[in-house]
Amino acid sequence: MRPWLIYLRRHRIGIIAAMACAAIFACSFALYHLPLAAVTYPAALCLMAGLGLMIVGIRGERRRLKPLRHIHGLIDLTERSLPEPESAIEDEYQRILECVREEQMSQTTLQQQRYDDMMTYYTLWAHQIKTPIASMKLHLQNEDTALSRTLSSELFRIEQYVEMVLMFLRLDADSTDYVIREYDLESIVRQAVKKFAGEFITRKIRLDFRPLNARVVTDEKWLSFVVEQVLSNALKYTPRGGCVTIAMEPPMTLCIQDTGIGIAAEDLPRVFEQGYTGRNGRSDKQATGIGLYLCRRVMNNLGHGITASSRTGGARPSA
Repeated sequence: MRPWLIYLRRHRIGIIAAMACAAIFACSFALYHLPLAAVTYPAALCLMAGLGLMIVGIRGERRRLKPLRHIHGLIDLTERSLPEPESAIEDEYQRILECVREEQMSQTTLQQQRYDDMMTYYTLWAHQIKTPIASMKLHLQNEDTALSRTLSSELFRIEQYVEMVLMFLRLDADSTDYVIREYDLESIVRQAVKKFAGEFITRKIRLDFRPLNARVVTDEKWLSFVVEQVLSNALKYTPRGGCVTIAMEPPMTLCIQDTGIGIAAEDLPRVFEQGYTGRNGRSDKQATGIGLYLCRRVMNNLGHGITASSRTGGARPSA
């Protein structure tokens, strides 16, 4: 609102009272048949004096509004940042603002404490669950039966989910463990592929791995996580006897393509959104919509990009 409007609203009672007094004097002079010049001249003088005072008041209002509008966008509002109150009402308003600010800070501290406790618990849980997983893997390594292979495959999925939880927790941590340097891309991808070797063999899915011949400046652990997530999705939606292709496309794009069921056209723009599962996810009740969301977050943090394209019923580039 403009300063002159604020000023008029604040002093509207005094202005109306002055106008009413002038009207009463004019009516009284008219009723007694006195010359109106006797009242119009002093009324004009009073009007000029009132306009002068109004101009001074509007300028003062503008000076008071300027710091208030400046601190309007500030996040940390303190009592010192407010102008000195000029009335008891303004002083009370500032006291109310201070109480609200203190309550907000108290709630923020409480919420942050709860969040930190939750993060500590889930981080501890994710690390502790790795111990029984490693123990079960050691026991299953000594057996080579259809049941042990099935259990190993399911145990690998559990291990992936635990790793996903850890990555999710680390993404918003105050400190990160990024180690950025130049790596051989093919070495990173091959390590990820080896983890899925059992699933490729069990489901008889063919792997078409073409030489990548590329070096990238990245973090090995975080990029491996992304490659594993994309490979997991490719294997998840590729039927038995299908094919997964890993190749390098110009100018410098790692392409992981599968012959799975594909992604519906209406789902493609949203596959990287948190919690979005799409048509395929709704048919597969175990889908969480977190994997590709984490991939997009990680790739953005690393300064890389990730995209998806598809056609249903045919070849489907996973990333």
